[in-house]
Amino acid sequence: MRPPRVSVGMPVYNGERFLRPAIESVLTQTYGDFELIISDNASTDATPDICRVYAARDPRIRYVRNATNVGAARNFNRVFQLSTGEYYKLANADDVCAPTLVERCVAVLDTHPGAVLCYARTTLIDESGAVMSEYDDGLDLRAASGVQRFRAAMDRIRLVNVFQGLLRSSILRKTRLMGSYHGSDIMLLEELALYGQFREIPQRLFFRRLHSEAGSSIESPDRRMVLIDPSVDHDRRLWLCRHPVERIASIVRAPLAPGEKAVLIGLVLRFAIGDRSSLLGELTDRAKRTVRRWARRRLAMAGEFLLRRQ
Repeated sequence: MRPPRVSVGMPVYNGERFLRPAIESVLTQTYGDFELIISDNASTDATPDICRVYAARDPRIRYVRNATNVGAARNFNRVFQLSTGEYYKLANADDVCAPTLVERCVAVLDTHPGAVLCYARTTLIDESGAVMSEYDDGLDLRAASGVQRFRAAMDRIRLVNVFQGLLRSSILRKTRLMGSYHGSDIMLLEELALYGQFREIPQRLFFRRLHSEAGSSIESPDRRMVLIDPSVDHDRRLWLCRHPVERIASIVRAPLAPGEKAVLIGLVLRFAIGDRSSLLGELTDRAKRTVRRWARRRLAMAGEFLLRRQ
């Protein structure tokens, strides 16, 4: 059997509260040639039971479960790597979309081979589904130049709702996917802009749910990092300093002329210089944490030495 044209990936961790409407919004799409892959990140709530019930009802659903919680970033990557479709859509386990979203995005990508991503405008909703406000991503990037698209992406990306549209799987596979650090979703979107156009559908067909349990609601960087990847040593991570490094690595890998790469690398370096106070602050904080760790180890060693002398 041929693979479906569209793969919908739904990474989830303890998502029982909003999981049913999220799955239903995928199953009620007017475009039916899709697979829905749900990657459960070792949930401890009713998520597995909900997923198994839906998978038993609809053969288009494939439910997989990680043995341990590998973090949001690696779960995002895993569910994409399991996909087989020509086009790929991310579907968060707490958001919903209008029934025509996939159909409309497929039509745009079929018509415009230079586009790597198509998305619809966003409406922000609350926990009960009531409308809070409209949100415009402003990422309709139709410039032929990768330099112009990347520059615009750096200036405009705030929320990353456009991932909820449709992407060309062949292009997404050329990227390094999601990294285990703060802002890696933004870095991935910027990298995609190097490969082709982003096209916006002017209707509001995506509904992003804002609630207290959402990752975007976590203000503490340390707590947010636990969600992204619980296996890393968060005190040793330099996520702000990593951004220019990741941007330059994406530019070097991209299918651009050497002159275009030089222009973009210069842009990234100028941006980093302009943000030097934040970068230096992160380096200073890292140095202080390292000194405190060293001091604690030395005190512990001294204490053990004194105990042995007694």
